[in-house]
Amino acid sequence: MLNNKVSKAVRLAIAFGAVSTAAFSASSFAAEDEGVEKVERIEVTGSAIKRTDLEGALPVTVLSTADIERTGVDNVADLMQQLPSMQGFTTPSDSVGGGGGGIATASIHDLGAQYTLVLLNGRRLAPRGSGSTIDLNSIPLSAIKRVEVLKDGAGALYGSDAIAGVVNFILKDDVDETTITGRVSKTQEGGGDSWNGSITTGFGDFDKDGFSVVLSYSHDEKDRLAAVDRDFAKTGIIEFENNNRNLYFFNGSPNAIPGNAQVNYADGTVHQFNPYQEQNGQCAEDNSPVGDWCFFDYTTTIEIQPESSRDSFMVNSKFSVTDDIEAFVEGSYSDYSMTTRIAPYPSGGIPIPVGSPLYNQYLEPNLLDGYTSADVSSALGVWRALPAGNRTTEWNTKSTHFVVGVEGIIADEIDFETAFTYSKNDTDQNYPTGWLIGSKVGGAVASGEIDIFAPQGTVTSEEVANSGIVYSGPWSNSSTEMKGLDAKASMPLFELSGGEVYIAYGADYRTYDFDNTLSPANQDSIILFLSADTPYSFSRNVWGAFTELVMPVLDNLEVSASLRYDDVGSVEDNLNQVTVNDGDSDTTYKLTAKWQATDDLLIRGSYGTGFKAPSMLDIGQPRAEFGVTSDTYVCPFEGTGDPKEAWCKPGRSQYNVYTQGNPNLKAETSKQYTVGFFYAPNGDFSFGMDYWAVDMENLVTSLTEGQIFQDSERYYDLFSYKTNVLTGVDELAIVQASVNVGSSETSGIDWDLNKKVDLDIGTFRLGWTGTYMIESQYTRPGTTDDWITSMGQFGDNNAVTFRVVSQLQLGLELGDFYNNFTVNYRSGYMDQFQSASKCSVTVEDALGDCADVQLEISSYTKVDYQTKYDITDQAAVTFGINNLFDVAPDLSLRTGGAGHQVGYDPRYTDSYGRTFYLSGQYKF
Repeated sequence: MLNNKVSKAVRLAIAFGAVSTAAFSASSFAAEDEGVEKVERIEVTGSAIKRTDLEGALPVTVLSTADIERTGVDNVADLMQQLPSMQGFTTPSDSVGGGGGGIATASIHDLGAQYTLVLLNGRRLAPRGSGSTIDLNSIPLSAIKRVEVLKDGAGALYGSDAIAGVVNFILKDDVDETTITGRVSKTQEGGGDSWNGSITTGFGDFDKDGFSVVLSYSHDEKDRLAAVDRDFAKTGIIEFENNNRNLYFFNGSPNAIPGNAQVNYADGTVHQFNPYQEQNGQCAEDNSPVGDWCFFDYTTTIEIQPESSRDSFMVNSKFSVTDDIEAFVEGSYSDYSMTTRIAPYPSGGIPIPVGSPLYNQYLEPNLLDGYTSADVSSALGVWRALPAGNRTTEWNTKSTHFVVGVEGIIADEIDFETAFTYSKNDTDQNYPTGWLIGSKVGGAVASGEIDIFAPQGTVTSEEVANSGIVYSGPWSNSSTEMKGLDAKASMPLFELSGGEVYIAYGADYRTYDFDNTLSPANQDSIILFLSADTPYSFSRNVWGAFTELVMPVLDNLEVSASLRYDDVGSVEDNLNQVTVNDGDSDTTYKLTAKWQATDDLLIRGSYGTGFKAPSMLDIGQPRAEFGVTSDTYVCPFEGTGDPKEAWCKPGRSQYNVYTQGNPNLKAETSKQYTVGFFYAPNGDFSFGMDYWAVDMENLVTSLTEGQIFQDSERYYDLFSYKTNVLTGVDELAIVQASVNVGSSETSGIDWDLNKKVDLDIGTFRLGWTGTYMIESQYTRPGTTDDWITSMGQFGDNNAVTFRVVSQLQLGLELGDFYNNFTVNYRSGYMDQFQSASKCSVTVEDALGDCADVQLEISSYTKVDYQTKYDITDQAAVTFGINNLFDVAPDLSLRTGGAGHQVGYDPRYTDSYGRTFYLSGQYKF
């Protein structure tokens, strides 16, 4: 319950931007409202005890509405991903052919989204999937009043999933006017434009009327960005210099247009060639010779950033029950769609019957000397279905969140709160176009209806549509439903020399139901290469109880302790009516202390433990297809005589991928601690710094494709096979099953500096926040003492941990104008190593000698500018330029991680380039 007094306290705490709440005490803001005898207690993220000040022993960053506006972002995902403490999150670019699945996440200190607890008004949301990962796309930015980020483990208070920390989005409340906002963004080079609008209104004054209601609606649109619209992303054929060598990198595909051919003779001879190249003496446009085939530059066809659309509704209301008790109702609904387009469908090997029209026209004239059609045992064509259009995937997510409860004070001393929460995340995966129907492709090619050896443009999209070989429709649906009850209270116990001892206690109970259902097309496996998924339905119950004690031992020394017991119930397979595992439980604790060494200097620290049970899918997911490897590999069983050699493909190839759960997984545990200080000698300057460390055991993950192929002996059991529906041949596949991978050690330093200077012309504000990673390593899967890292390099996990991430904000307030520069910085790193044995890089051209190369990616600095003009008290307009200096990404030769983008890494840089935006708001 935030009254006017407390609102002033919060405004002070966020006066410089994102600052630690530990800097301001009750005495700091008492002078702002002299004469008030009673200051209401409030609750800050990281503690269940309401207090009369904002001091704490934990590093909490607070972002106000003004802070959010100055970042220049227009959605929650971008807001979180700009914070220096965030690394290892999922971006929209990950969904462009990658494993993003249409979501965006938050990840504190690169520990992973599954360890970062995301709350809305202090309560959990239904996750995307069966674990704890929250899709930030379901939270509308226009409805957010402020954000509190706790950068320390909080499992002893909030339970499982808060090992890395907590992000708490606070909704707007007590709005007594109507605000209309609108924004338009346009990129300088075209593509990726966006616009949004919102309306927020409210009625009722809680203090006067005994009730207040806030309503908000917003709509967001973002256009797609094609690879050909940006020079750094437009092609997979890249010529560059390194160490005084002219090198050539080509990330292409043998599924080409015009198609490649393979003729198999009865005596075992294999003849590979490209009919177009044989006739014209060179490969066709957008193709490059690799061996005997032409490889297609599929990068020219993809979109590097997806399009999206969102409609969001929010209501936040409270009603007085008595003088000391109020009821509250919160509700939100979001309908979000993300559409991605990757390269047109690869056909793989399509049988070309001897004597068929395409065989007679293209293959028979190119048989090896001395051979006739009577010597041919089989023939294949390998094609890129460009006329069918891009493989298009739409993720449509509907998120519903509803909370009803009461809170207040009993007996003038006991603060209490209890609520019921219903939350649901429901996602449809649809295939609008571009996906080939396996049962029809072979017939259309065998009859000559579709000429796969013809140059681009010969076969039209209309001909392909009329042939009926392209699927359009739904594919699957996944939904997670959460129901929960929670109750907590806090009260004073007794007096110590430093003040009153407070205790908090509470309990919560939640049920989770996770379902994956399939469309008829999915069940019938009608899409080429895609077998039917397995439907599943899992459920489990979770409950926990906690207590927290705050003890002001001395006037300047406060110690607190938290203890929590969590019971994560068994995973129930509802379809098969079986119990997959028996669940797990644990007791965690946390100790914190703060010492007000001087009036200006606060020393703080904490130590605690954490616990996280594996997700329902990690435990119980049946084996399911997950596309193909993002990179190409030489079959590790080639020439070994192993029975699995029969599943190998020739040369370097992409292989099928399965995912699978593991009912024998152990729960993850952690130990973490922080120690730091906050120095605030006056209202114009503050500086805080915290050292933090997190050690984890029994991490749950799945091995990357590279790890599996590079150590096939250790991971022998993760190799399986899949039958090619066109040829009937069993082909090698890998199983990315959930595993416990051992231990991890992560540590670093967070800092936060703020300075305000009053000038003759106005007020200058400086804010500098950042994270310096000291250590980030984990044991190689399957070992206990082989430590590997991604620190400052593209690691085995197909990702980078950046040594330094920081943000500098420079603001100048000139009357009704506010000008702001935001400088975002990431340190450099070593790119993915490309070995000569892989031959992704050659000297001079595609037919040159293979070369070893590892690029050094330079540090990345992006500057954003914004100016805001308050026309009147009711109207304001803002103009901004993101990526002011139009900084393009460095060349990267990565072939793993993220999505299908080539030539750069979209997770760590700005794909859009210089972008202009204009926004306005009007209140009435």
